Amino acid sequence: MVNQITVAILYLFAISFLLVFNELIYRRLGLKGEITRKFAHFTATLSTVTFPYLFTDHWYVLVLALAFFLVLFISRNGTQLKSIHDIDRKSVGSYLLPLSIYLTFLFSNLLDNKFLYILPIIILAVCDPMAGILGINLKVNNHKISIFGIKTKKTVLGSGSFLLSSFIISIIALYFNRMVFDLKTFWLALAIALVSTITEMLSWRGSDNLFIPVSVLVMLILFL
Repeated sequence: MVNQITVAILYLFAISFLLVFNELIYRRLGLKGEITRKFAHFTATLSTVTFPYLFTDHWYVLVLALAFFLVLFISRNGTQLKSIHDIDRKSVGSYLLPLSIYLTFLFSNLLDNKFLYILPIIILAVCDPMAGILGINLKVNNHKISIFGIKTKKTVLGSGSFLLSSFIISIIALYFNRMVFDLKTFWLALAIALVSTITEMLSWRGSDNLFIPVSVLVMLILFL
């Protein structure tokens, strides 16, 4: 228990350092808020992949999630953490991220399967910011996607990169989890990629931070 408390405190300091570093490069280099926000999303989320190996109880993760939710929520209207909040759209994604990490960990912990946490979080950490950066910054031949004649805010390049990267990550992760490359490994990886991509396309105002890992988690629970 003492060791896990120590790890939780060290993680708090590490993420706090990351947020400070992110803020410094935002201010010193004049980067767009979208870029520094995606960088923070990638590094912070990916750093939690080891949680199932560090914490045996979900309460530690809950405390960490609440701490960072409060930091992000309190700083939303101030001059602090502009590297996270300085974007030209309404989004609740940064507030949902701690909740998403906690809920995914909770189910993984209750079902005693670390993989149920690891794959959803890796997909969220890597694929979501990749899709966001490509979708926002590449304008040439990057058309908005229409669903049933209704234009969404998602782009062909953004969603395409999400689909491809999530499929590659899923098929590699499933292979190492099952230690066999068979038809199930292939179709389950493809199904996870399709479901998570559609979830990302249909999400709004950053809600994909919650719904992407939940959709992957559900697929794994049902079909793994």
